[in-house]
Formats: sequence, C-alpha cells, structure tokens
Amino acid sequence: MPRIPVIDQNNAKGRLKEIYNDILKSRGKLADIHQIQSLRPESIVKHMELYMEIMFSRSPLTRAQREMMAVVVSVANGCQYCTMHHRQALQHYIKEEKSLQAITHWPKPDVLDEANSALCDFAYHLTLTPEEHEENDFTQRLRQQGFSDEAILDAVLVVAYFNFVNRIALSLGLKANESEMKGYKY
Repeated sequence: MPRIPVIDQNNAKGRLKEIYNDILKSRGKLADIHQIQSLRPESIVKHMELYMEIMFSRSPLTRAQREMMAVVVSVANGCQYCTMHHRQALQHYIKEEKSLQAITHWPKPDVLDEANSALCDFAYHLTLTPEEHEENDFTQRLRQQGFSDEAILDAVLVVAYFNFVNRIALSLGLKANESEMKGYKY
C-alpha cells in the first residue's frame, strides 16, 4: 500500500494524463513506480528519460548485463518490487534457471562466467559498501575482464540508478504483485 496519495490512470487529468498515455503507448503498461510520482508529473518524464538512457541506449554492456546488475542491486537493497520487475526482464535474455537463481541470490560464485561475475560483484559491493569505493579502485577487476572505461561508467550508472529507484520503492511502500508483472513491452 503506497504511503502517499497516488493519482491512478482513471483519475489523471491534463499533463499527468498525457504522460500516462505516452507511457502506455511505449511500454504497454503503467508501472507503480511511475504512478507513485503522480503528484509531480514531470518527475515521471525525467525518470523515464534517465531509465531509457541508462538501460536501453547504446552501451558496451549488453541489455542482459544491465538487467543482471539491476537485479543484484535490488536484491542487495531488499527491494522486492524492483527485484521482481527486473528479474522478469532478465528472463528475456537469460533462460538458464541456475544463472537466474545465482543472480537473484548473489553472491553465488562459480555460476556465471568471470566477466559477468565481476559485474555482479561490483554492483553488489558498490551498493552495500559505497564508502570503500572512494579509497579503493574496484574497477580494476572490471578492466582485467576486458571492460572499457565506457562500460565501467555504464556499470556505475546502472548501480547508482537502481539504488535511487530502490529507495523510492522502499520508502513509499511499493510492493510488486504477479498481475503487475505482466504486459510490459521489452
């Protein structure tokens, strides 16, 4: 149950209604993470722009790698809402259940290849102990796995974005349910 008032699709008017309609057209469904921002409609637009840039723009990281890190961050933060959403998205890219289980129960050594393990470890560590990253260069392992500076930046952006969104979902009481998980365009 959300902890602040939410204007749903049926009660939206003006700019909020336009924004909701645009999201429905492009995504097929309106997520609770968007509706929870209904009191500030333009924040929904800016949020979606940032999400699309980080998760869907050209990157040396694959969509699967970005979704994988989204799940690891969300699990580390205990955000059931984002974990469920992005695990479902990840299933479009990773079909092997053993790998999906490892990612949703990170850290699980020796399941993913070295490069993807390095990304998951980086996401997990930066989420739980960000202060350690100020004095220590944890990007070295990513470089050793062949990740470019652009890929490292993109990894940091994914981790930072999901820490941001997890806090919105957790603090405002968003809970995922099975019916909300269906109907998105990926």
